[in-house]
Amino acid sequence: MSAARKDPGAARRQSAKDARAAAGGAAAQADLERVYQHIVSRAPEHDFDPTIDRVRRLFELLGDPQHAFRTIHLTGTNGKTSTARVAERLVREHGLRTGLFTSPHLTSVTERIVVDGEPLSARRFVEVWEDVYPYVQVVDAELAETGQSQLSFFEVLTGVAFAAFADTPVDVAIVEVGMGGEWDSTNVVDAEVAVVTPVALDHERWLGSTLEEIATVKSGIVKEGATVVSAAQRPEVEEVLRARAERVGARLLREGVDLDVAARQVAVGGQLLDLRTPAALYTEVFLPLHGEHQAHNALLALGAVEAFLGGRALDGTLVEAAFADVTSPGRLEVVRSSPTVLVDAAHNAAGAEALATALGEAFDLRHLVGVVAIMADKDAEPLLAALEPVLAEIVVTRNSSERSADPTELAELAADVFGEDRLHSTERLDEALQVAVDLVERDDAVGVGTGTGVLVTGSVVTVADARVLLGRG
Repeated sequence: MSAARKDPGAARRQSAKDARAAAGGAAAQADLERVYQHIVSRAPEHDFDPTIDRVRRLFELLGDPQHAFRTIHLTGTNGKTSTARVAERLVREHGLRTGLFTSPHLTSVTERIVVDGEPLSARRFVEVWEDVYPYVQVVDAELAETGQSQLSFFEVLTGVAFAAFADTPVDVAIVEVGMGGEWDSTNVVDAEVAVVTPVALDHERWLGSTLEEIATVKSGIVKEGATVVSAAQRPEVEEVLRARAERVGARLLREGVDLDVAARQVAVGGQLLDLRTPAALYTEVFLPLHGEHQAHNALLALGAVEAFLGGRALDGTLVEAAFADVTSPGRLEVVRSSPTVLVDAAHNAAGAEALATALGEAFDLRHLVGVVAIMADKDAEPLLAALEPVLAEIVVTRNSSERSADPTELAELAADVFGEDRLHSTERLDEALQVAVDLVERDDAVGVGTGTGVLVTGSVVTVADARVLLGRG
């Protein structure tokens, strides 16, 4: 006799339990949305005062939670999030409790604050916010008295993240800067290891118009006695990092000198890597991410964790297990097949160049149509030029951000790069996706969906919007 026959009320009780859980989840999501709307109503991430004093005051009131855990801190122009994800997974594989703070998010703000590999639940995010908010109010009032604006979106969110990490508690936090480094809200930490991914021109309005200026701001995360793990950099960037390391007594490990991607082979679903660090050579490690740039991101993560754990060679079995489990949503991610639809968060020329190289290596797409929406404050022409060799046609559009570039203006730039015959323009992303799909299906004479595809890129917001439209959000 079945359990249901023995206890006719079991199914009803389970159904009631499921209904209560669903109602509780819905209530938590509603609370999260309320909190998020308050936070996002503050000055956005791209509109802030370049100072760390405001957030230092908040952390002082919170009891300096950033000192409750050890830290690996990451800056650079491209590759920060992927590198942070690999580092976090590797640290966690070694039995340590981890916090991961990255930005921006794709679907939910909770994605930015991860504990032991899982984003904060809606309920937990609200709980931490309710603990932090009274102190936010105090700082807001103090700032108002001196004629300053209230704490920004990112300043507040950093407070929530570090409070959550301290309360868990985590053993180590892997923290990605919001922007720059020296005056970034995250720079209240005293990181033992600082990671600098490739530095390129980006965010010139806030960071400076030259590589030296940008590198100087980013080098501000390097603290006294720390270890710096740096990607291969332009000479002017490397000089800034070397000078900073000497000034604060930090150890500098450079890609191409102290660590290298010794070998790389494209594999199904990713790539096989041989990685050399100061302590060891790790061979035939599978990484389920596409593109040479991801190999270099993985190398930086490995070097950082090796340094963090004392500079000794790591157990190869643990490295293999961690790497094989890495994910990086929105980074050359396949979100649909027949036709293939890829999304990638490249938002500047350097990122687009890496994307173009990875596409040619990992995917056999003879007719690829790009759907591109870019922020108005970005230098769009170099990004478009980097994509031109791999796109048969392009559809320019706008994303959901108020900062999105006007499609008409973007089309004028794209026409100079692609020519009028390869250019299409729409006002809405959903329309752009449909145009792109129609174009690739028109070119797919056999109707099997092979050799053709759609690439959505230009901004993290563009990728996030597309993932939602395609049912992946």
